[in-house]
Amino acid sequence: MAGGLFALLDDIAVLAKAAAASVDDVAAAAGRASVKASGVIVDDTAVTPQYVQGIEPKRELPIIKKIAIGSLRNKLLFILPAALLLSQFLPVALTPLLMVGGTYLCFEGVEKIWERVSGHGEDAAGKAHEEGKVADEATITSGAIRTDFILSAEIMVISLNEVKDEPFVTRAVILAVVAVLITVLVYGVVALIVKMDDVGLHLAKGDGAKAGFGRGLVAAMPKLLATLSVVGIAAMIWVGGHIILVGLDELSEYWSPLHYPYEWVHHAEEAVHDATGALGGVLGWVTNTIGSAILGLIVGAIVVAVMHVIPHKGGHDEHAAEESAAHSADPAAGDAAPKNSH
Repeated sequence: MAGGLFALLDDIAVLAKAAAASVDDVAAAAGRASVKASGVIVDDTAVTPQYVQGIEPKRELPIIKKIAIGSLRNKLLFILPAALLLSQFLPVALTPLLMVGGTYLCFEGVEKIWERVSGHGEDAAGKAHEEGKVADEATITSGAIRTDFILSAEIMVISLNEVKDEPFVTRAVILAVVAVLITVLVYGVVALIVKMDDVGLHLAKGDGAKAGFGRGLVAAMPKLLATLSVVGIAAMIWVGGHIILVGLDELSEYWSPLHYPYEWVHHAEEAVHDATGALGGVLGWVTNTIGSAILGLIVGAIVVAVMHVIPHKGGHDEHAAEESAAHSADPAAGDAAPKNSH
């Protein structure tokens, strides 16, 4: 009887160790998958605070909570089942799907650069501000959740690609852990960022060092948000370019020339690694990152040109053609304008 009890306890101990090992494996895999999606995570964190600008301070956290719940619903109820089914029954589609997502990331990053350089983004924001357009909470929340759906899909597909060789149930558990972990991380940081200026203002009402720290906190927040935005743009272009680079290499089994971009970057990485001694690992990674970012910039610039620059130019040409046709049809009107100006 005692022997049977001890045998049962031994079996329980073995099962407990196996379960603990499985938990450790899941945690490790979830951590690796989350790191791979870091570029999208940074962008998600950088984008979300913009949705509560101009909102009453007391409504900021409730809105962020609603967006976070919508984000988790996106990941667990829609994206996770679709990604799992795809990986189970059509795994060959994962690489092209990842590359489409990578292209979107490159486009988003380069589009933000183009908006800053051209001033289009600032003009649109300024016009909305002048017109006093303030969206209600429902509109803000739904818009943020729609944007989050795209970013969440990227996070989940990138994470899935890291654990695609795991059994189906393990994949599902890992992705569920990633979904919860990233949602809590992103929106926890967003909530902290959004309320940091309020904390600073509260501290600034005190005396001495506390007041100085509070004022410094308030002054630092715009710089923090600007830095986070720049880092997010860089991360999108780098991560998107790297996804495309690796995807091209994987697809080269169907058409060998697709291997060349990856080969060029890989050779450059190895050359730097071998030539720089102790710093070879870090500088090799930097070289790979620069190569990925260059590819991301090229791809993003092409998409931005197709989506914005070429249609915009075509619109100007069409407008000029219409004005020319109007003057040709009514030459007297063209002559009258200069006379009136005198």
